[in-house]
Amino acid sequence: MFRHFNTETNLPFKAQKNAIKGEKMKKVFGAMAVIALLCLCVAAHAVVMETVEVGNAGNTADTTGYGSVAYTYNIGKYEVTAGQYTEFLNAKAKTDKYGLYNPFMASNTAGCQIQRTGGSGSYTYSIASDYANRPVNYVSYWDACRFANWLGNGQGNGSTEAGAYTLNGYNWNDGHGNTIQRNANWKWAVTSEDEWYKAAYYDPNKAGGAGYWDYPTSSNTTPGRDMADASGNNANYYGNPYPIDSGKYTTVVGEFQNSDSPYGTFDQGGNIYEWNEAIRSEGSNYADRGLRGGSFYLPDDFLQASSYRYHYDTLSEFRHIGFRVSEVVPEPSSIIALAGGLVGLLGMRRRRA
Repeated sequence: MFRHFNTETNLPFKAQKNAIKGEKMKKVFGAMAVIALLCLCVAAHAVVMETVEVGNAGNTADTTGYGSVAYTYNIGKYEVTAGQYTEFLNAKAKTDKYGLYNPFMASNTAGCQIQRTGGSGSYTYSIASDYANRPVNYVSYWDACRFANWLGNGQGNGSTEAGAYTLNGYNWNDGHGNTIQRNANWKWAVTSEDEWYKAAYYDPNKAGGAGYWDYPTSSNTTPGRDMADASGNNANYYGNPYPIDSGKYTTVVGEFQNSDSPYGTFDQGGNIYEWNEAIRSEGSNYADRGLRGGSFYLPDDFLQASSYRYHYDTLSEFRHIGFRVSEVVPEPSSIIALAGGLVGLLGMRRRRA
C-alpha cells in the first residue's frame, strides 16, 4: 500500500497529524497546570471567602416587603472573620489613614482581639488562633465597604477607594454619604438588605411552596442557645450563661450545627449585627445604614426575627457590629475567556522562545 510521507519529517501524514494533535493537547494541559498553580499561589497568600450561591432569581418579596432579588449572587457563608480582616489590615493599614483599625478590637474584652504593633507607616497586625475564626467587630460601614473594594480589586495592594463603591477618601457621616451607592461593575460588596434577607429567610423548597421562615435557622421557632445541640435551631444571643463560649462573647462562625439558613449561611441570627447597604434614616448632615441579624450583646427579645430592622450612623464601631459580603456570580463565558487567554499567552511565549 502506498503511504504519504511528509518530506521534511519523513513521517506518514497521519502519524504527523497525531503528533501535532498530541503537542496541542500538551499545551492545553500545560496551560491548565499553570492556571492551577497560579490559583494555588494566590490562595496561599490571599483571603479566601467561602460563599454559597443564592439562586431562584426573581423570587417574590416577603410580607415585610424585603427579600426579592432579581439576580443570582453569592453571599458569604459566614460573617467576615477577624482572621480575614487581619490580612486586610496588614495589606492596607500600615499607616491606617482611613481608621480601619479600632483599638477596642484588642482592648475590650468583647473585641475580636486583633493586635496592632509598630508605628504609623509600619503598623503590623496579628490575631490569636482562638479568635481568628470569630467575626470581626468594631468596624464601621465604610470599613466594610473598603474591605469589599479591596476584595474586588484582587486584594494585596488593591484599591480600597474604587470598585463596588467610589469612596475617594470619604470617611464621614454627613449627607454626602447617602450618594455613595454600589456601582454597576461591582465584584464584591457589602450585602444589600434584600440580598441579606433572602439568604437568611427565603426557602424555595419550603413545604407547601416557596416562602420565608421567621428565623434564619430555617425555623419559625425561636432558636435556643445550646452550642452542643447538633439537632439545629440555635444561635448566639444574650442569655444565661453569658458570655456563651467560655468567656468569649462571640462564637466561631458556623459553630451552631444544622442551624443554617435554607441556602446554607450561618449566624445570620445572633453573634453580631451585620451592616447592609440600606439607607434607613437621613438628614442634611447624616445618613444611617441598615443592620440585620441580632447579636450576643442584646437580650433575647432582640434576636432578629425577619420583621425586625435596625440602623446606626455609618461611623459607628461597636462590639456587636460586623458584616458579611456578597459576590457577583461570574459569567461562564468570562471564565472560559480567561483560560483561553492564558493558553494563548503561553503559546506566544513558546513561539518567541
